[in-house]
Amino acid sequence: MRRLLLLRPEPGLSLSAARASDLGLDPILTPLFAVQAVGWTAPDPAGFDALLVTSANAMRHAGPQIAKLTPLSVHAVGEATATAAREAGFQIASVGNGDVDALLAGLPRSQRLLHLTGGDHRDPASRHIVESLPVYRAAAIPDPHLPSLTGLVAAVHSPRAGARLADLAPDRGDTIIAAISSAAATACGGRWQQIAIAELPDDVCLLALAARLCHTFDPE
Repeated sequence: MRRLLLLRPEPGLSLSAARASDLGLDPILTPLFAVQAVGWTAPDPAGFDALLVTSANAMRHAGPQIAKLTPLSVHAVGEATATAAREAGFQIASVGNGDVDALLAGLPRSQRLLHLTGGDHRDPASRHIVESLPVYRAAAIPDPHLPSLTGLVAAVHSPRAGARLADLAPDRGDTIIAAISSAAATACGGRWQQIAIAELPDDVCLLALAARLCHTFDPE
């Protein structure tokens, strides 16, 4: 059985590690980023129809000023993001099971959306009225002490993590990637032994996929 490499930052890292252990895996924890709060000012919620939230970190690290935006409902990508928004006091208008563009495709273009993001983010490709507001940042850990990837399954929780892993891993032919989304998979680049994508963009589905890969493929 292969071992699982987890790359996401805290607090999600510990949650993923616990889920992996429950699935019979012995994960290696090597976060590539550290999530940090940033200074920001909440705009007047009257200028928007709803919030667009694509990561639970936006709710976890935004700080007390997030309460000023609770008059707005939330369109969330993924159930984990929706749960974090509920815990922060928001009403949920919709939950998307794909990427942000798939979520927006089901919303009226006339809606004015405030997108709470990280400092490094991808603007949606749609023609919706979306204003981005960074409320946290994921800072790259200069030397994450990445282990040898030979014979591992690496769980990739974001496109940025996939791109960073690709930069740090020139030798990858014996490594399998379990990606949370097609965008995360694409960011990993090529020359991996295999890349598989979770059915839904959430940690539960990603770890279920990773567990199947760990149990199915023996290390080379």
